Amino acid sequence: MSDGRTAEIVIAEARKAFWVMVGFLALIWVVQVVNWADGYGLSYSYGIRAWDAARLPGIVSAPLLHWSWAHIEGNSGPLFIFGFLAAYRGVRKFLGVTALIAVASGLGSWFTADSGAIGAGASGLVFGYFGYVLVRGAFDRHLIDIVIGLVMGLCFAYQFAGLLPAEGIGWQAHLFGFAGGILGGYLFRERRAAAAGTPAAPASGEGKSALLKEIEDLGL
Repeated sequence: MSDGRTAEIVIAEARKAFWVMVGFLALIWVVQVVNWADGYGLSYSYGIRAWDAARLPGIVSAPLLHWSWAHIEGNSGPLFIFGFLAAYRGVRKFLGVTALIAVASGLGSWFTADSGAIGAGASGLVFGYFGYVLVRGAFDRHLIDIVIGLVMGLCFAYQFAGLLPAEGIGWQAHLFGFAGGILGGYLFRERRAAAAGTPAAPASGEGKSALLKEIEDLGL
């Protein structure tokens, strides 16, 4: 496949990723308006209630619900940034990663939160996408994604505090969502045909050329 064709595909997928995240944010904000008008009854009724089997479907609905305007505002920025970076290589793969993160985050909090506690919010997805972005480059062997992961890890290092136990915060959803994102990086990695023999490590000059090639393919 030509370099121009590769760049076109990457740019097209990035555009899809942008609009997917815009659509998802629009959806959770519309749900927030309805939820707020209902006194956050939707969060109570459709969030994840720990150890209540009847509320397991909340794994699907809980990421769409929040507890306050501050809650959804705090999630929206990181959700868009990490979601876009998780999706720009391919929206179809992104949907699979999202499903894995939602299940890991939801089940993890369902099993480990205090009995009867109700969890809602997109932060499990936020931490899942964060974990996925951090490791995807290493699993896919895309140098540009390794750089993106390193930059995001440094710029958003404060996010790691959200993985620690804290009163009044659904840290369980954060922790298991993050683990789900890392697992997604492995399960949804690009699988290349193995060449005969063990390839030698690239020289530093070759690594720089590969990185510049990745950047060119992205149209940057």
